Amino acid sequence: MGPMLESSEQSNSSKPIGIKFFECIKKSTLSYKTYQAIVLIVTFLAYANYHATRKTTSIVKSALDPQSSDLGLKFYPHRRPYFHKPLQNQTSPGLLGSGWAPFNGSDGTALLGELDVAFLSVYALGMYFSGQLGDRMDLRIFLTVGMVGTGVFTSLFGLGYWGNIHVFYYYLIVQMLAGLFQSTGWPSVVAVVGNWFGKKKRGLIMGIWNAHTSVGNITGSLVASALLNYGWGWSMVVPGMMIAFMGMVVFLLLPVSPESVGANGDEDNDLSSKKSGEGAMEEPLLRPETQTKETAVGFIEAWKIPGVAPFALCLFFAKLVAYTFLYWLPFYISHTAINGKYLSSEAAGNLSTLFDVGGVVGGILAGHISDRLDARAITAASFMYCTIPALFLYRIYGSVSLPVNIGLLLISGMFVNGPYALITTAVSADLGTHSSLKGNSRALATVTAIIDGTGSIGAAIGPLLTGYISEKSWNAVFTMLMAAALIAGLLLTRLVVAEVAAKIDRSRSQGGVRSSGLDV
Repeated sequence: MGPMLESSEQSNSSKPIGIKFFECIKKSTLSYKTYQAIVLIVTFLAYANYHATRKTTSIVKSALDPQSSDLGLKFYPHRRPYFHKPLQNQTSPGLLGSGWAPFNGSDGTALLGELDVAFLSVYALGMYFSGQLGDRMDLRIFLTVGMVGTGVFTSLFGLGYWGNIHVFYYYLIVQMLAGLFQSTGWPSVVAVVGNWFGKKKRGLIMGIWNAHTSVGNITGSLVASALLNYGWGWSMVVPGMMIAFMGMVVFLLLPVSPESVGANGDEDNDLSSKKSGEGAMEEPLLRPETQTKETAVGFIEAWKIPGVAPFALCLFFAKLVAYTFLYWLPFYISHTAINGKYLSSEAAGNLSTLFDVGGVVGGILAGHISDRLDARAITAASFMYCTIPALFLYRIYGSVSLPVNIGLLLISGMFVNGPYALITTAVSADLGTHSSLKGNSRALATVTAIIDGTGSIGAAIGPLLTGYISEKSWNAVFTMLMAAALIAGLLLTRLVVAEVAAKIDRSRSQGGVRSSGLDV
């Protein structure tokens, strides 16, 4: 009784304040399923806010560097500058049309590309350290600090508008620090979800949950686009305040693991078994044994887990494609004629959200297919190969008309974001609980950080190259993206062959059993 009572008191003391408040009102402890619902909702909203703040810079680009639209004059000398006329006076400093030094010069596009690569390089580097820290710290505190820090530095970027700051290195340093705090998000939310949810239908569940990426992108695009009319600073400050507020919600509500709040899934399992007459519910992804003290898996040891390296390298090229769209799609749309007309920056930002709508469908579809086939590599590689014709068609025919652009944008988003979502969620969870770890629960954040951190290096390189290449030709940019998609698929070849061989062996063994049964 003594140790059990002590354990109960310890878990109660570590409960978030918001959980204690709910239990005080309810006058009873929350059920395991209620905790799971809280975890899904809070982590979904948390990472949606991470992506909303990440998306704002792509919307603000066209306000900071509108002069680069002159590139389009080479091909459309009599173009109309706006499909939808902006509401503001174009001569007002900081609003659309006048640009913002130092980004409105001849090298403005390249400077914006350098901001992207600075942000994403620090983000990728920080991801490796965040995974190690996440496996050793209270994830609720770690995530809260990351979200508040992200909000502070995103807002500081926007404050350059009111402070009339035109020093490039101010924006560079602020973006780098924002990238550092952004790196705390993904390893933390995946590890928390992994602590609470089981392996059954993992691809589908995480595919649906991973819609937070696209929801965040859409929210960031819509909020930033709407606020551009009042000055580009608002497009940064408001999302920054949103994620800081959500960080406090995480601190108040997020239960990191069943052990941290004294939750017991066995009680819910018994109830469901009695009602349905079936066996116990699925086990959580990670259920550490209380008898043995586990140690966090080392960085090199995590790289040696079978499958980590191929999927990490695949994600390098998959995120190169995805993040080029994340950071440059609104800019590309606003500087490319659609049916002979050019969209305003606000309209281009709104249209770009359809890419993320397709991404939601792609993430869910990839997760569901991989569950049904029990083949993560085959699914991811197939989507990457389908990305190539999708991008080709969008570049060639996206300018024909707005409906055609919308349709091809949805298809491109589905194929680009499908494997990206699958690898960063279900695949990371699979590998973070690999049989070679012998049940060690202290590896999920590290494995997730390695895979997504490696992918984030590609995410940094894609937008950087786009900043330079787009000044010469957008055809070259799309050629680069199609080549990256091809390499991403090829990197999974060995795993695809292994999955196909396993399926052939399984079908042969099943066929042998059936034939022997007929002989009898």
